[in-house]
Amino acid sequence: MDDFNSIVLEGNIVRDPESRETTKGVPICMFSIAVNKNYRTNQGERRQEVSFFDIETWGALASSCASYCTKGRGIRVVGRLKQNRWQDTEGKNHSKIKIVAEHVDFKPRFSSQKENHVTPTGIPPLHQEITDLAEAAIANSLSVEMKQPELCEAVF
Repeated sequence: MDDFNSIVLEGNIVRDPESRETTKGVPICMFSIAVNKNYRTNQGERRQEVSFFDIETWGALASSCASYCTKGRGIRVVGRLKQNRWQDTEGKNHSKIKIVAEHVDFKPRFSSQKENHVTPTGIPPLHQEITDLAEAAIANSLSVEMKQPELCEAVF
């Protein structure tokens, strides 16, 4: 029986992804996300704690992430923890834990510009984003989280 190893994180991408392929041609995409935790101390003071996590994706999911992950984009990752261990040249043991993503939800990108502004394609930015995400989901069998489903009706 396998032990249970599952994690769900939601945050923002902190830098553009790095992509490469294995010697057998399997795509790998790596990026990092920042996850914010807001809380109040016992004295009522508001605090924010930020944690950074390295994410690794493989195969078709890696190709999608390489195309749609950009710095600052909101993302939800479902995956598992993986620990890498090694010894340096001095014989000192090291360890690093990363998340191997099995599922990724891209949050819509919201423009600070007005809703009536249009992109070069002639579609308002938010509607263009929903269209892009829907096309990516269909092409790559990924789920897309729609924060404002009523806008989908206007696009489709």
